[in-house]
Amino acid sequence: MKKGKKISDIIITIIMIIMAASFVYPILMVLFNSFKETTTISTESVFELPTKETFVGLENYIYALNAKGFFQSFIYSLFITVSSVAAICIFCSMCAWFITRVKGVMSSALYYLFVFSMVVPFQMVMYTLSNTADTLNFNTPWNIWIIYLGFGAGLAVFMFTGFMKGIPLEIEEAAMIDGCSPLQTFFKIVMPMLKPTLVSVAILEAMWVWNDFLLPTLVLDIKEYQTIPMLIQTSFKGGYGRVEMGAMMACIMLTVIPIVIVYLLGQKHIIKGVAAGAVKG
Repeated sequence: MKKGKKISDIIITIIMIIMAASFVYPILMVLFNSFKETTTISTESVFELPTKETFVGLENYIYALNAKGFFQSFIYSLFITVSSVAAICIFCSMCAWFITRVKGVMSSALYYLFVFSMVVPFQMVMYTLSNTADTLNFNTPWNIWIIYLGFGAGLAVFMFTGFMKGIPLEIEEAAMIDGCSPLQTFFKIVMPMLKPTLVSVAILEAMWVWNDFLLPTLVLDIKEYQTIPMLIQTSFKGGYGRVEMGAMMACIMLTVIPIVIVYLLGQKHIIKGVAAGAVKG
């Protein structure tokens, strides 16, 4: 029995290693090619390590940093990500608190509407979304967070609601007896207890917003505002279809680094928060 279990564990481990390698391999290819000369990336040497003939050092990274609008696009992406994640964490946690504590048909219907929004494909609403965003002037980096709040609310409310069902109601009642208002109870008592789920939601939503290409392309004016993914798509194309692949690969790596750092700093909270939000109650 133990021998059979040991063999199954080895097989599972091998499968997990293969899956991990399949995910890491494309990232390594981008990293290696970011140090190569552009002309060699489009040939068979794209799958090879940089050699003495193809290695160009940090030249591609310098080119990417000096690309027109890189730092401006970085600021746009940073502001959109921070504002969207902050809005999702604050408003969705408050909504989940209302759904959990106020029992009734309205709160139940509201919860199921949020859950239903998670299964609606973005492609179903993207054309009407573009027109609506233009009509309501949600087409700038300073207010696009409202749209991200709408699309990110489903997962966030689902996770917050699941975790909040495990918070004893007596703690909130004691705070109100001591004179706390509902807002004070939420921000001083409930929100600190939501830390694992808050971190999980923040990281998951930040990864989505930072890397999102389709929604900003549909909503923002491409000529006036460009996020980092939009910049990668448009700013490294030259005449006659030439693409500066080396600089593009370098820009991709520069884009990946911030979100990887955020993920590494909060990874220990992700599984804890997802599990708590999925099974409690």
